[in-house]
Order: sequence, then C-alpha cells, then structure tokens
Amino acid sequence: MRPNSHNESDLDFKSSGVIGCVHVLPLPGSPSYRGSIEEIIDHALKEVTLYNRFGVQGLIIENTHDVPYTRGCANPETVASMASVCAEARKETELPLGVQILAGAAIESLAVAVACRLQFLRVEGYAFAHIADEGIIQSCAAVLLRKRSELKANHIKVLVDIKKKHSSHAITADVSIGKVAKTCEFMKADGLIITGDFTGEIPDIRDVEDTKRNTQLPVMIGSGVTADNFNRFRNIADAFIIGSYFKADGLWMNDIDERRLETFFEAIR
Repeated sequence: MRPNSHNESDLDFKSSGVIGCVHVLPLPGSPSYRGSIEEIIDHALKEVTLYNRFGVQGLIIENTHDVPYTRGCANPETVASMASVCAEARKETELPLGVQILAGAAIESLAVAVACRLQFLRVEGYAFAHIADEGIIQSCAAVLLRKRSELKANHIKVLVDIKKKHSSHAITADVSIGKVAKTCEFMKADGLIITGDFTGEIPDIRDVEDTKRNTQLPVMIGSGVTADNFNRFRNIADAFIIGSYFKADGLWMNDIDERRLETFFEAIR
C-alpha cells in the first residue's frame, strides 16, 4: 500500500511512545555482506510487519550490522542499499519512519530520508566533538541543516544523540549533558536521545533528568529500555527507541522474538 502524506501530529515526539528499531542485515560493501540484497529487504520487511502488528508509534531503520562502521560518511553502495530498504519499508507502513546510517553519516541519512519520504533522522556528533570507536566525530549541525534547507526538507526532523554510547567524552568532560542539551536546542535540533554507555545499556536516570531540566525539546531514551524498567522512565522521557530488548535473548544482532514484543506491550499497558 502507498501511505498517505503525514501531517505534523505524526511527528510529535513528545507523545511518540515506542519507536522500534529495524536493524538491517549487513549491506553490500560491509565485511559481513552475504551477497543478497533481496534477503536484506525481506528481513527488514518482516521486522516492519511485526512492529506494525504490535502498535509501535514509529520505526527507525539502521545499518547496525555494517561493523566496523565508516567514520563521518558512507560509501555509495551503502547509501543506495539503505535507500532500497527504506523505500520498500515506506510502501509497507504508514508509521513515521526514520533512518540512521552509521557512523555519523548525517548527510547520507538525509539524502535517503528525502528520497524515500521519511520523517526523521537519528544523528550523532551534532554539537561538540567526541571520540567514538571509529575515531573523532565532529559536529555536523551547520552542514546538515544547511543541506536540509537546500533540499527543501525542513519537515524532516533531526533527533540527536548526546553524550552517545560507544564513545569517550573526555574532551567535553567540563560540559554537562544538560549543557549539551541546551546547546543542541540552540543549534536547532528537533529532539534529543540519551543512551547508556553501550548498546542495550540503560542510561543513568540522572542524565535524563538533567537533560529534561535544560531543554524544551522532546527527550528520548535510545538504549536499554525493557519491560522491567519502562515504568521507571515513562514519566520522565517523552519517547523510547527500542531495539535490543525485542530481539531473541535481548541481543541486537538476533532476530525479533515475537514473545518479547508481546511481553513488553502487555507490561506497559
């Protein structure tokens, strides 16, 4: 089915609830690519179908299996493949869809979002610099927002990881997470994402609270949310990006376990 156009109410992340992660299988050009783009698309669409059935409020599509990631950019075959996956996903759901191309490939993510009629991006290295396992990630805010304006795509929201996982923040140790949040708002971000130190780890609740005190932007938790800890954060955070918990054994690299989806949505109801 071809989705209807989305209005601004679809993009109110302060009431978005749960955003499910579609972790795309290794893409062409990545070390673990298996040789079949059809398999990649089919796997992604199965996840989209499952999430649709259980009533998530949005989906984000990420090239998580492409480890090790390139830094600050993406190869043409990665961008083309992500566009193929996102275009097929767009046909299958009317949910708001987002994209992240790792690591730090913000302009490439924007290009895919424009081409595939997506609603948001997840971006790292928006304001300030940090040291990721790929190397130094520089701020992308100025370049990204100028490109977004040039492409007449200001309707595409930019959700920003701050003090993000898998990174050292020693060079900004004198800048609190609340100050980073305030700066990202000043630099015209549309929402903020707080994570733990690694994929699948819950953030410190004090970081979430500090962020909320220092910004009017929507604040999302982007790692570590489970059926057991959801109620601890539901009155603090505005939305939750969840991937690992829905996978078999709670590991992001596994396939979705339908029983874990059932358990989670029963618990939060």
